[in-house]
Amino acid sequence: MCGIVGYTGTRPAGPIVLEGLRRLEYRGYDSAGIALFDRDHGLFVARATGKLDRLIQRVEGTLPPAVAGIGHTRWATHGEPSDQNAHPHLDPSGRVAVVHNGIIENYHALRARFLERGAVFLSETDTEVLAFLLAERLERGEDLLDALRGVAGEAQGAYALLAVDAEEPGRIVAARVGNAGGIVIGLGDGEHLLASDLGALIPHTRRVTFLEPGEFADVRADGLAFVDADGRTIEKTVAVQPYDVVAAAKGRFRHFMLKEIHEQPETVQYALHGYSPDPPRVVMDGLPFSDAEIRALTRVVLIGMGTSMHAAMVGRHYIERFARIPAEVDNSAEFRYRGPVLDEHTLVISISQSGETVDTLAGMEEARRAGCPQVTICNTPGAQATRIAHGTVYMRTGPEIAVASTKTMVASMLLLHGIALHLGRVRGTLDPSLARQQIEAALHVPAAVGAALELEPRLAEIADRYSRYEDFLFLGRGLGYPLALEGALKLKEVSYIHAEGYAAGEMKHGPIALIDERMPTVAIAPHDEVFDKMLSNIEQVRARHGSVIAFVSHGERAVDGLANEVVELPAVDPALFPLVGVVPMQLLAYHIAVQRGADVDQPRNLAKTVTVE
Repeated sequence: MCGIVGYTGTRPAGPIVLEGLRRLEYRGYDSAGIALFDRDHGLFVARATGKLDRLIQRVEGTLPPAVAGIGHTRWATHGEPSDQNAHPHLDPSGRVAVVHNGIIENYHALRARFLERGAVFLSETDTEVLAFLLAERLERGEDLLDALRGVAGEAQGAYALLAVDAEEPGRIVAARVGNAGGIVIGLGDGEHLLASDLGALIPHTRRVTFLEPGEFADVRADGLAFVDADGRTIEKTVAVQPYDVVAAAKGRFRHFMLKEIHEQPETVQYALHGYSPDPPRVVMDGLPFSDAEIRALTRVVLIGMGTSMHAAMVGRHYIERFARIPAEVDNSAEFRYRGPVLDEHTLVISISQSGETVDTLAGMEEARRAGCPQVTICNTPGAQATRIAHGTVYMRTGPEIAVASTKTMVASMLLLHGIALHLGRVRGTLDPSLARQQIEAALHVPAAVGAALELEPRLAEIADRYSRYEDFLFLGRGLGYPLALEGALKLKEVSYIHAEGYAAGEMKHGPIALIDERMPTVAIAPHDEVFDKMLSNIEQVRARHGSVIAFVSHGERAVDGLANEVVELPAVDPALFPLVGVVPMQLLAYHIAVQRGADVDQPRNLAKTVTVE
């Protein structure tokens, strides 16, 4: 979830790019950098580790008056925060500069190709190889935009990219690959701007257009051109945005909830920042415990409320599967009152977007009195939860404005996956081959989440057909069970429809009595070790004239002709299915709520942070 900015026009670009980075700094503040260029001044590059102020101090009094430039503020994914790993990245000749937001899944293979030829890389990032690839094509005589299309065809993943060629002053090209890394382009009078978020452009222009996945832009001070992956010209719609902070923050989305659902590929990229495939390891910032303390753990307790508790339920699977530590999940409000048995060998992991949820704070105090080591997963620096816990693993999703949590759940689940892998490695319970497989699988999740977002038109159609119902049943087994609970919760929160989430094995122990033609069932049925049992549940619902909306793995045919609606989800490792499977349920709840005219972002009776019991 890095921030990228570009400007080309007639004014000095440096101050404009730095101002844009300031407005995007919430997206990343491990390092920042800027590249300025024009015909008179050549290519000027400056980078600095730390927050943007460090970069501003470094370039003070030295910025050339160049009229074009690109900039970047970074949240590290590949390579630690350092000047060398900061963007922009250059090719060896210094001709090409790139800034990038996202993950290049096959960068090891691409990098190896150049290393075999004796190339020297100056960073540990996946981004630097993009500059090498682009320069290689330019040296063969390709046009800059055509070269960018070629690079996008080679570099797999979901990302956004800006690139410049010092030999073409004032020209910036941009790409959006996959459903991550948005780019908005602002149209001015004799100038144009590019940024990750609309808020960075509003001070300069209200006329904007958005790059969609698979689209490329050719941006010059006096003109714009857009093409698809095959080089065909695209006509883009230009919208006039109101000069309003809230409207600007929403961008092209009708509601914050929908915007935040669509930000989830970048959310996953952020959460992956400690994952490294070579050598396979996960470095979890915020875990302050020594290896000896981790080996001494005998139990893990995860606490949270609502969506956070559902994320904790997924985390329990990860901790037991990968770290082989007994784990349990408790609702924070119940945990504090049941007299839990705790000691110094019980790790308590709390999850709270705000870090101010009163019941979770009370549970943490209970754990502190018992002398438990504690970690909190939180999205708000300085929150009370971060002051109670021994360590904090930050979600870093950026602001989540909608009351109904979406992207913070995805971040929480993946961070719990990383914590489990870390604990398993330290304790010696995680086979290295399994660790490598899980890390490599996780690096594919941003693209899979992006592909899940492409199901939105299909889910909107389903929502249109089912929005009149007043009762829903959600069923899941294994890792599908927390998703059933979350799907039901989202539908209740934003559409005011009564919905229940159940472990599918419990269906015959009560809920089956409710099933009839007036109560649809959402079946979460990925092709895992319990798929055949889920198939049996679907058959039982259909035998009682209930409608079934089935979420299944890509290519699954067993439910064809059985379920009323079948939604095939992108392929992903079964352990990571919740990160992809939750997306269509969020979209289904959202579109049903819109159909019913509900206040999606601020549902009645709810608040973003619950600070009273």
